[in-house]
Amino acid sequence: MKLRFLADANLDQRIVSGVKRLVSEIDFVDANRAGLRGLSDPHVLKLAADQGRILVSHDCKTLPRHFSEFTTEQTSPGVILLRQNLPLKVAIEELHLIWAASQPVEYENRLVWLPL
Repeated sequence: MKLRFLADANLDQRIVSGVKRLVSEIDFVDANRAGLRGLSDPHVLKLAADQGRILVSHDCKTLPRHFSEFTTEQTSPGVILLRQNLPLKVAIEELHLIWAASQPVEYENRLVWLPL
């Protein structure tokens, strides 16, 4: 089974487009399509967990705390945080590499920062 991603409303949507352009079969849903605008971090984490998707975000301030709280009560497919200053090309390539070389179990209840 391949990884599936969910971009939150904080993620630069050019990253989602770039990843999908690079490899069209990657299952990466953007925040607009998922209806995430205006939802709190705990709600977004719950939605990602319910759908079995790793949440991808730029929210390095509040999401780590909410993720920690969330995983004390429920299993999460994981979170990937991209630093704001990470160049788009690098973000796209790293997400592609993670998708190509990983299994979902490797990210369960983990918060991963990019760049690695």
